[in-house]
Amino acid sequence: MPQTPQSPPELPAIGFLEQMSDEDRKLLSSYGEFIDATEGSELIKEGEPQGQLYLLLSGLLHVSRERNGTRTLLWRAAPGEAIGEVNVFDPGEGSADVTAHEDSRVWRVGREDLETFVDSHPASGAALMLGISRMLSKRLRAMNERFAMLQRAMADHAGWK
Repeated sequence: MPQTPQSPPELPAIGFLEQMSDEDRKLLSSYGEFIDATEGSELIKEGEPQGQLYLLLSGLLHVSRERNGTRTLLWRAAPGEAIGEVNVFDPGEGSADVTAHEDSRVWRVGREDLETFVDSHPASGAALMLGISRMLSKRLRAMNERFAMLQRAMADHAGWK
């Protein structure tokens, strides 16, 4: 039986891509690469140069740090969540280790390819940047709430009013 040629993978409408059109996501797909990460695979290493944006398509990723021989789980990334977005816009080193907690599929794009996409397709690029901005805003609000809860708990524990 003849094989049907497979079409290249396309990005689904999840995470920061939810508001992008099918056409824009299809176009963006070609600027990055789809990676299958087996359980235990390390995607980002703390302290190493990091200039990639990852979108988790399936599976589960763990974000953790090790201090004084103790590993602390900071976050569990589920499908639709992005990792590495800070260093795409402000290049630097990975702030934590990111490993596949189970077999996972991610889409990865580098800063240069992202800039090329935005420059070559301004309307699509604007939709992408708006999606990333929404995601970052949601994360900031969630962190502010967690910080406020921590401060309240510390104040209650110390007997402060």
